Amino acid sequence: MSQYQTVCEQLQQIPKTWLITGVAGFIGSNLLETLLKLNQNVVGLDNFATGHQHNLDEVQSLVKPEQWAKFSFIEGDIRNLEDCQTACAGVDYVLHQAALGSVPRSIADPITTNAANITGFLNMLTAARDAKVISFTYAASSSTYGDHPALPKVEENIGKPLSPYAVTKYVNELYAEVFARIYGFKTIGLRYFNVFGKRQDPNGAYAAVIPKWTAAMIAGDDVFINGDGETSRDFCFIENTVQANILAATTQNDEAKNQVYNVAVGDRTTLNELFNAIKAALNENGVIYKKEAIYRDFRAGDVRHSQASVIKIQQYLTYMPQYNITEGIKNAMSWYIDFQK
Repeated sequence: MSQYQTVCEQLQQIPKTWLITGVAGFIGSNLLETLLKLNQNVVGLDNFATGHQHNLDEVQSLVKPEQWAKFSFIEGDIRNLEDCQTACAGVDYVLHQAALGSVPRSIADPITTNAANITGFLNMLTAARDAKVISFTYAASSSTYGDHPALPKVEENIGKPLSPYAVTKYVNELYAEVFARIYGFKTIGLRYFNVFGKRQDPNGAYAAVIPKWTAAMIAGDDVFINGDGETSRDFCFIENTVQANILAATTQNDEAKNQVYNVAVGDRTTLNELFNAIKAALNENGVIYKKEAIYRDFRAGDVRHSQASVIKIQQYLTYMPQYNITEGIKNAMSWYIDFQK
């Protein structure tokens, strides 16, 4: 039995109260689903800036009525300190996922990205510290590595940020470190690497590549690849990300706290390989896509290659990714197809 399985069994025996910010979003709603299935008490906070009511409705349809009854929702904004304080009251573990993602969005509107990702983060840190929560786990980002060329990416070696979004996520880490030093409030940051899976929105200008391409292929539309297609990423299936959050929140190892960890698989997939993998998975589900990808210019602010070292998170949090890119795409494909119907 893995440490993650052990932790899940212990939580079922002694339920805790969790706060998920950004609960109506992609990652937040998957965390909600897992925690409710473990019979946990969950408070959710969201302002629906990028989250959706249909994500919460879908979770409700997947859990038992008595499990759904353990969920209480607050429609609020992390930019409002009072909303953060209300949400943190009586909570054991905080999973802070609320943020405005997307490099292009931050380039188009750096002020709003800053307000959500820095002011909102500071509000949550302060509210959680004052509420004396047991643990505070937050969504960091692989964008923090910036222009550092080394592969795989190791937590201690970062470069200069390449976008306003990357700046905001790095500032989160700096604030977390300062709160540990000054107030003794230790947190854990999880640098996500290209998370994908069910309930990831395929629509909108800032949709992530996997749901966006999948939706286009299902509809028979053109697929556009930025650059030559040899740009690579460490794609991480959502179930791996959920595992990392739960392990981080519940760790009893004090040395594991006040740290930042990569959350990834430790592998690298090019956009060309990704295109073919999605095409193959759709084919297996009876959706035939006959077009070839269309190449266009590289996108501003994008990193050329990204691959994570997961040695640190394995060592400190006993994290073991359960799904690689191929398994994750196969697992998620039926959801993408159903969503497009």
